[in-house]
Amino acid sequence: MRRKLFFTIFILVLVVGMVLIFGPTMAAEEKKKEPLKQYIPVISYWTGPFAAGGSGIGGGWEDFMELMNLEGGINGIMYEWEECESAYNVARGIECYERVKTHDPKPVVVHPISTGITYALIPKGIEDKIPIVFEGYGRADAADGRVFEWAFNFPTNYWSQNTAKIKWIAMKQGWDGKDMGKIGEYLKGLKIANLHIDVPYGQETKPILDAMAKKYGFTVRHFPVSWPGIDQKAQWMDIARRFKADWVINRNWGVSCTVPLKEAARLGFPSNRILGVWWCGSEEDVLPAGPAAKDYFSTNFHGVGRDFPLLKRIVDKVYGAMKGHISFTRVGSVYYNRGVVTGITMHEALLTAQKKFGVKVISPEEMRWALEHMNITMERIKEMGAEGLMQPIKTSCEDHEGGGMIFIQQWDGNKWINTGDVVEPMKDFVRGMIEESAAKYAKEKGITPRTCK
Repeated sequence: MRRKLFFTIFILVLVVGMVLIFGPTMAAEEKKKEPLKQYIPVISYWTGPFAAGGSGIGGGWEDFMELMNLEGGINGIMYEWEECESAYNVARGIECYERVKTHDPKPVVVHPISTGITYALIPKGIEDKIPIVFEGYGRADAADGRVFEWAFNFPTNYWSQNTAKIKWIAMKQGWDGKDMGKIGEYLKGLKIANLHIDVPYGQETKPILDAMAKKYGFTVRHFPVSWPGIDQKAQWMDIARRFKADWVINRNWGVSCTVPLKEAARLGFPSNRILGVWWCGSEEDVLPAGPAAKDYFSTNFHGVGRDFPLLKRIVDKVYGAMKGHISFTRVGSVYYNRGVVTGITMHEALLTAQKKFGVKVISPEEMRWALEHMNITMERIKEMGAEGLMQPIKTSCEDHEGGGMIFIQQWDGNKWINTGDVVEPMKDFVRGMIEESAAKYAKEKGITPRTCK
């Protein structure tokens, strides 16, 4: 019995000794075998009144990263991501940011997916040296990279979008879309109603519309809609009966995007005279309106539908392996495609950083450099299988917008159709206002603008 006990103790001591001697080495070897990971936080909203947008963008982005991991990651570096629920609430968005920024390694980028949260995080990004990226939302003047060194709003912003909207309206009035010297002839005397949700996001485009109205001779009147925008009867009586608008810009969000279509139909205002912001251009915005939505137009900055080679790869490889991050029925929807485009731009930025700094886990500072030196060409877009899904983007120290083209789509009663109209914004007009606004921000915040070579 004593021999057995002695033998057992001897074996235990031997095992413990081997673990102490070889354990750290074995653990280190095992760690070496684990693939390196690039951490990306997905701060979005899967609950609340705007869940359709937040879940669609989050799901599309995550599906893209899943596909990249299945295909080898970022030159062998795998994506690691985690979700944080902001509920489209500024306070919760800040909480998410403060939590994810402590991750090791640090996040190379943060997407607020909310204009209000973006405004709150821009100063924090400067302080923490983490790029804040807001694709198609947020501050328009952040396009001036001399002032907003850590903020990026490619491929286009709200001010650019609205100049394209006014150009497109002029085209519908008979303008040829080419001779800018004659555009005023087709806009003069028009009445355009800017129906907007009365929050910072909704108010963002009032200055650019006022400036264009003054320059081109049309009348713009702003109709604020109180949150959450469910009751718009008074505004629509004003728009259709008193103001007698020729065109209506639908700058709402969530359920407040759908209400105008129903109200317009009730008052006999034609749906094809309503042009929505790209946050009022999803399936979730039009389906609840039923027949009232047919022929309604909206802007976009990317393609619609599933008919893209990249999305077919996601369907085959990600959903074929049961690794999808959203209901399969939403693959190819507007918000889903927006999330995929987000994934593409971030992937291309990381590849750009690796070309400069080597194939490794990229730091936030290195990512900031890459975001400022992106050049996603049409050739590269075709190579990725995303032709028609996204537009070329080329950024620089001065220009953090880097794209600008606006797509026009129309609801045919069942699905969104790309009209084929791709409108270039009034870049010089917008840039002047961007630089003026950015200079004001720099003065308020004590920022010395960079000198770009």
